[in-house]
Amino acid sequence: MSKLFSPITIGSIPLKHRLVMPPLTRLRSNPDDSVSDMMVEHYAQCDSDGGLIINESANISIQARGYFGAPGPYLDNHINGYRRIADAVHAKGGLAVAQILHCGRTSHTDITGGRPPLEPSVIPFDTMALTQGGWKPVSPHRAMDLGDIRQTVEDFRDAAQRAFDAGVDDVEIHSANGYLLDSFLYDGSNKRTDAYGGAVDNRARFLLEVLEAVSALRGADRIGVRLSPSGEWNDMVDSDPMAMFSRVGELLYQFGLAYLHVIEPRIKGDDAKVGHEDTEPVAAAHLRKVFQGPIVAAGGFNGDSAEAILEKGDADLGDLASEARRDSRPCMNVYARKPSVVSSTTWSASM
Repeated sequence: MSKLFSPITIGSIPLKHRLVMPPLTRLRSNPDDSVSDMMVEHYAQCDSDGGLIINESANISIQARGYFGAPGPYLDNHINGYRRIADAVHAKGGLAVAQILHCGRTSHTDITGGRPPLEPSVIPFDTMALTQGGWKPVSPHRAMDLGDIRQTVEDFRDAAQRAFDAGVDDVEIHSANGYLLDSFLYDGSNKRTDAYGGAVDNRARFLLEVLEAVSALRGADRIGVRLSPSGEWNDMVDSDPMAMFSRVGELLYQFGLAYLHVIEPRIKGDDAKVGHEDTEPVAAAHLRKVFQGPIVAAGGFNGDSAEAILEKGDADLGDLASEARRDSRPCMNVYARKPSVVSSTTWSASM
């Protein structure tokens, strides 16, 4: 039997198979960041047959926004919309995961309520933010003070609570692709000299405090974390990324998480790095040495390569985001009897 289509339990959740629908950014929320009818319809079309459906990235606050059109849940009136999504996923036999994030410096004051984007340190970089007026160069950011960090931890906790109140099965903390939590991990973007900078344990402190706060709600076995070891998206760089992520993996394993969602370095943002499309996956294998819990392998996988990494034992579930971008159907449909299955979405970028 194909390992992709064998059952597994992650945290407290039993799954019928190991195919994962990735958090495909669609930017189809209502103007107030509440869930739109189009979003509900998208997830209602997802026939996962007992698999994991990770909802698109959701903002934990106004200041967390980096893409106009991305949803909450940073307000209580966002809960009902998320409940509609959870109900739609459950009606098709799927398990719903809400991914939550803070975009950090990758934003613009047009969508942050006029406040400068936040970052561990002020390091000039070049990227674009999607505002209601279209793509614009990011606004100058400012370094977070301790009050900002405490407030952001609370914002992650509150957003997770709203997601759980809406009936989702798990929450995924987005700490990848150069967004706020990820930018604290890399020494190229974190030049702090306080308790949140310097040694790897200090740079990981912010992420660990978020996990402690969110885990206190329903337990760490209802939490996943997304990482992008050696990622370059949003100008991320580190002097020794694999050593750094090895230590981060050790720290995360101590929590007893539901899973670790690992993006291979052959992917940059939502596409393969030029010249690296056929590079063998290395990040999941590296982290497997220190993280013995369930690992979701992401980044350039198709059905065959996902099957191979599971058989090798370097990962336990497969995120087929690359197949999603190549398909034009409205949503991923998983058929447990068809090993050729791919995931799909109308407008997609696994960010």
